[in-house]
Amino acid sequence: MIHAGVIAVQGDVSEHARAIERAAAAHDEEATVHEIRRAGIVPDCDVLLLPGGESTTISRLLRQEGIAPELRDHVVAGKPVLATCAGLIVAARDAKDDRVETLGLVDVTVDRNAFGRQVDSFEAPIDVAGLDDPFPAVFIRAPLIDEIGESVEVLAEWEGRPVAVRDGPVVGTSFHPELTADVRLHRLAFFSDLLTEAAD
Repeated sequence: MIHAGVIAVQGDVSEHARAIERAAAAHDEEATVHEIRRAGIVPDCDVLLLPGGESTTISRLLRQEGIAPELRDHVVAGKPVLATCAGLIVAARDAKDDRVETLGLVDVTVDRNAFGRQVDSFEAPIDVAGLDDPFPAVFIRAPLIDEIGESVEVLAEWEGRPVAVRDGPVVGTSFHPELTADVRLHRLAFFSDLLTEAAD
């Protein structure tokens, strides 16, 4: 039994919950999903999802509710995290915006909404390291990863710009993998040690 936590202070909670359940089932595992809105739940979770949403609101509530230090302890313990879109902004070293109190879980800097406004949202097939076939990435007011630390592995690019990275146990994406039926990104983030072929 895998205990998965979805940070639920704001953002795409139900979509991520369904995705981790499907990803676990693909590995003959069962996932119990916990929606996290207060401190005290993260320590009991094996994996965490930090969804998209509004990064200033998410960062403020994580600190207000005492969840932020628990997220850092989770990563220090080597437990996996998938941070998507606004979740990546919050997880980054620097969002270049004083309104966002970042967690420093991923050694990158990001530009918020660099791919444009809501009306500029788009879907594109991208090649992801570890996946045989392109992934249907959904970009919605997506952040741009513009500086990368030495510990960070680039997993995918779009038009020459990084859009998916891995830093230790944390995978971060500029796009929303939970908005597709394809759970390979969740499998890559949480089950990569079990995979010989992520696209099987």
